[in-house]
Order: sequence, then structure tokens, then C-alpha cells
Amino acid sequence: MYRILIIILLCFTGLYSFSQDTPKRPKIGLVLSGGGAKGFAHIGVLNVLEDAGIKVDYIGGTSMGAVIGGLYAMGYNAKQIDSIIDVTNFSNVLNDYIPRSSKNFYEKRNDELYALTLPFNKFSIGTPEALSKGMYNFNLLSRLTLPVRHVRDFDELSIPFLCIGTNIAVGEQVVFNKGILAQAITGSSSLPSIFAPVVIDDNLIIDGGVINNYPIEEVRKMGADIIIGVDVQSGLLSKDELRSASKVFFQITNLQMIERMKLNASQTDVYIKPDVKNYGVVTFEKASEIIKKGEDATFAVYEKIELLVDKSNPYHKAKLKVDTDSLTIVDIKVNELKNYSRDYIIGKLNFKPGTKISFKDLETGINNLNATQNFSAMSYYFEKNGEYDDLILTLTESPVKTQLKFGLHYDGLYKSAILANVTNKKTFFKNDFLSADLVLGDNIRYYFDYYIDNGFQLSYGFKSQLHQFNKNIPVSVITYNSEGTNSINIDYLDLANQIYIQSVFAQKFLIGVGAEFEYLDITSETLEVEPTITKSNFFSLFGYIKYDSYDNKYFPNKGWYFSGNPQFYMLSSESALNFEPFSIVSAEAGIAKTIFKNTTIKLQAEAGTSIGSKSLPYFDFILGGYGFNNTNNFKYFYGYDYLSIAGNSYLESTITLDFEILKKNHLNFSANYANLDDNLYDSLDWISLPKYSGYALGYGLETVIGPVEVKYSWSPETSKSHLWFSVGFIF
Repeated sequence: MYRILIIILLCFTGLYSFSQDTPKRPKIGLVLSGGGAKGFAHIGVLNVLEDAGIKVDYIGGTSMGAVIGGLYAMGYNAKQIDSIIDVTNFSNVLNDYIPRSSKNFYEKRNDELYALTLPFNKFSIGTPEALSKGMYNFNLLSRLTLPVRHVRDFDELSIPFLCIGTNIAVGEQVVFNKGILAQAITGSSSLPSIFAPVVIDDNLIIDGGVINNYPIEEVRKMGADIIIGVDVQSGLLSKDELRSASKVFFQITNLQMIERMKLNASQTDVYIKPDVKNYGVVTFEKASEIIKKGEDATFAVYEKIELLVDKSNPYHKAKLKVDTDSLTIVDIKVNELKNYSRDYIIGKLNFKPGTKISFKDLETGINNLNATQNFSAMSYYFEKNGEYDDLILTLTESPVKTQLKFGLHYDGLYKSAILANVTNKKTFFKNDFLSADLVLGDNIRYYFDYYIDNGFQLSYGFKSQLHQFNKNIPVSVITYNSEGTNSINIDYLDLANQIYIQSVFAQKFLIGVGAEFEYLDITSETLEVEPTITKSNFFSLFGYIKYDSYDNKYFPNKGWYFSGNPQFYMLSSESALNFEPFSIVSAEAGIAKTIFKNTTIKLQAEAGTSIGSKSLPYFDFILGGYGFNNTNNFKYFYGYDYLSIAGNSYLESTITLDFEILKKNHLNFSANYANLDDNLYDSLDWISLPKYSGYALGYGLETVIGPVEVKYSWSPETSKSHLWFSVGFIF
């Protein structure tokens, strides 16, 4: 018995000794540096590491390294991240794209009229703090990190993770290993001058690469025994390459980082340096090439990587399963605001507490808030509430009340023009809006609008606008001489003042009524006997209803548009022989749909008529030309010169095929047909074959000042063709 006990004891001692001699697998830490678009090389590195069977135990990243590393740490594998990059529109990321459908009619007008907007405060013109507020980026990262929205300790992710930010107020490094993952990686990748700083825990955070672009020490402290590091930093540019302000800026920020990287590289066990020197921080369109550079650089050190593989049990990273993006929001919590109520915020979100929504619904609501430009910073996250979520919103009211805006335009009717605008909010009331446009050029014009926005309740305002131009037109178009075919030169001036009330529904429907006092002055020195065609005042009542879901005003790919406009002219100083009360009713509708890749068809129909025993020729529907501001009843019509055919009733249809040959470069073909005459609808002539037709072949380019378009137009009814240019947003 004694001997048996000794043998058992020796066996256990041998087993213990054997277990002590079994080598412990070293913990591998992955360090991913920042570098903007060059950081896509990290995906290529991860591809090769996964295929080799490497298990990463810790990840630390900065800037784009934080984005890629954070997604990998939460569970996405390399191929999933590659797919995410492939479908992401990085132009929208940089421009902080807000869908047009999220903007109300005033916000749409703002985006489609002005090329430059500058803050104005205390009689001083400022500059935007960045190209982008970063909300599109934050929404994207919030959606991608939705499966881990309740995680507050990054050690609890599938791979423990940290990222680096810079507290710009004190110039110190901030290590994010706790908190909201989407906020942390947004702050870490907030590239100065491109993205606005991010507020996290009352700290103003910018890109961590400013202070620590390669967090090797921090990853070692997490417990890593071996460091695999990926460096996508560029070297210093030569003096011949430093030819822009952005390059000088990045050179300054690189000076300290490059010296520090030399030391970091020597302390990295497996140092991977992709050859990305020929790519910039915003060359996002080269993603596939940059990913390949990461793979090539990893294969160059593959022998070192193989030594880290557990050959008996190579690691395989599974695909992250994302079951749904639906959310049930139990409560919506908003920080206290000075000028905006919780009801106002919830109204813009367009969903209420206790509602089940998709993340897309949430994103739409956030975009609605962002589009108001009432908030300089916005952030949100989710707190667990039983089985569901509370939405926590943190909004910072914009201190800027006044903005200066500018635009440029040229067309064949109003000619060249420079637009200067002053916009002021909270002038007299906290929810009012004042906008004043002054157009200087060949024809001085103005547009003034004061509007009190009561959201979904009745809102009201006052408008005043002046339009004028000089143009040769057929004598029959705007005078009582219906037989005249000769051309006369007219000076046209229209001054209109309106008061109105309106309401907006679901961010898309606009319904309103109002009263207008209008002064019309039309003269022609060509008419020697009586140069004055009219100098008269008119009083009218009007109404309108509008719906607009086009994704782009000038080159829509989808959506539809409707506008209905009745107007009743009650009184006038016009001669009693000429004027009797009459009404004008008009409507137009359009739909756009993408039928093939980069090819869109747009269908549009318009109609209008005068109701009453007598109407005035100055208010007739006047067709011809393209690219000018549609005032009164002036309408575009291809094939005919500006304002060349007229009648008090019309029916018009237009079809346009638009092909985007390159990004923001459009080739299009248009055909329009119309019946136009006085009292057209008194008979069935309006359903006969079109009396007028025209065609146009065009090229359009989307630019920062608006669309630049050239159209060659012709009509089979005339022997003339026309070449039209329209430059900049139309005003």
C-alpha cells in the first residue's frame, strides 16, 4: 500500500512538471497607425493575418487605425470590413452629406442657392471650424457598432481595444478604453480642419495622430508580449512637393511623429510598412489599391508571422452576425437647451418615445436636426432599459445667429450676377428667420423674407422681391397686339410684396395661403408712340401646395415633385378697359427614377390656365429658354428662344434622359412638347397633337458654385437653333 501511494505521488509530480514545461502562447498585440485613406492598408494586413491563422489578443489604434481596429475588435472580420469600405460613399463622409429629403423648404433653398456660407458675429466674418461637422461619419459608425451599443468597457469586446485621441484644449493624449465605442473612434479619427472636434466627457477631442499616431506603449500595458505594428505614416515631403496649404499643414504635424516612429519601429516585433507614399489622406477612391499594398507588405514579413501561428490550432475569426438594426426606444432624453424645447427636438426626430424604429429612421431624425443648422455639435448613444433602449441626445446650440452667404450665376435672360445674402436667426423671436438677398450684376434684384417658424403649427411671414431684366421679345408676347411678330426690346420690372401663413407636414408637404401687392413696370423704347406697356399695381390672393422628394434639385436620381398654385387677381390700377378680376391656376409634377446604372429618366408635366372673362398678357404663360429664375409665369421650353411664345393657357410635358458619365459629370437629352394658346381649355385642342416641340442635348457639371450647364437646343417648327449657358445655382 505504501509503495502504491509513492507511485501515485510520483505520477502527479511528473504531470505537474510536464504542465510547467508546456510553453504558454504569447499574447499578440496589434498596433494600427493613423493615415487617413492610407489606413485602408490595415484591412490588407488583417486579411493576411487571418489567412495565416494569427489570433490577435489586443488592439490599439489611432485615427483610421482606430476605425479599422475598433470594428475588428468588436467582431467584424477583415472581409466584412473590406465590404463596408467598398459600399461607403467617402465623398458623403467628407462633405457631411445630409439627404435632401431631411431638409425643409428653406433649408433646401439655402443649399441650392449659395456657394459659400460664412459665420458673422460681432461685426466680424469668421470661417467654418472644419469642412465637415462629422455627423455623417458618426451616424455611419453608430450603425456599424450597433451590436455593441451597450458595452462601456472596451475590454469586454471580442478583442480588448483602445484608441488615442487628443484633447486639443490642453494638448494632452486621451486613451479611450471605456465609453461609447462610436464616440471614441469618431474622436480619434477627427482629422483637424476636415472634421470638427468631438466633445467627449466635456473634452474637445481631435485626431489622436496629432500627439500619438502609434500607441505601442499603451498596447504593451494591456498585456501584449509580441507587437505586430502597421505604419501607414508618410515621410516628409520635399520642398518641391510642398505646394499647397494642406500639404504644409500635414508636414508640420508629421515632424514630431516621424522622429517618434523611428523609435517605435525598433521596439516592434513584427513591423509592417505598406508602400502608400503615393496616396493621400483623402484618396478614398483608391481603397482597393491601398488594401493590396497592405497585403503585399504583410507577405514581405510572412516568415516572422508564421512563427506566431499555433500550428496545432490555427485561429479562424468568424463572421460577425448582425441580426437586425431595429430599436425600440422607450424614452428620449435630451440635455437642457436654452432656445429649443424637447417637443421641438422630438418633432424633428419624427418618432416618439415608446416607438419601434429602424436605425434608418433614427438616422433620418438626426439628419432632420442637423439640417436646421441650429446645433454646432450633436451626439447620441443608447442606454439599456430592460429589454429595450433609451435614446440619449446631447446637443450644443450654435452660437452663430448670423451668416453671410454668396453665390454666382450667369444665364441668357438675367445675365451675370453676384448674390450676397445676410441670414439671421432669432432676430425678434427665438424661432424666427430673416433672409435678405441682394443680386448685383447686369440686372439688380433683391429677395427679402422674414419667417416665424412654428414647426408643425401654423407659421407666418413676409416676403418682398424685385426682378428686372432687358430683353428682345416678340411684340405679341407681352402686349395686346396679338398679330405682332416683330421683336421689341423691353425693360421689365416686377416688385412683389407678400404676407402668408403656411404649415409644413412630414418635412415634405408645404401648404400656404397669402395676399400679394405687386407693382409691374414694362416699357419699350421700340414703341415710339406709347413706350409704356404697363405701370400698374395689382392686389391678389394666392395659395400653394408643394411636395418635393427629389434627392437632387438639378440632377435627381429618384423622387418626385408636385406644385399647385392658384392666384386670384382682385384689384388693379390698370385701366378699367383692360382689367377685370381673373384667376390663374397652374400645377406641375415630375418624377425621377434610375433605370440603369448611372442613367436616370425624369418625366415632367405642367399645365395652367386663366379663369375669367379677361386676363392680362403680362400674366400669360410665356415659354422659351433655359437656366433662368422662373418668376411669374415664365417657363422653360427647349427649342425656342427666351420668352418667345405665350398664351393664357398651356399644357407642357418634358422627358429627360441623364447619364452620369463620370462622377458629377452629366450628359443628357431632353424633349419637350406643348400646346399653348388663349383659352386653350375651352375646346378639345389641348389634347391634340402638340403644336410646339423642342429638343436639347446638354452637358452638366456639378461644382461648388452650383451646376455648370451648356445646352444645344433646336425645334422642328423653326429654322433656328440655340446654344445656352447656365453657370452656378439659379437665382
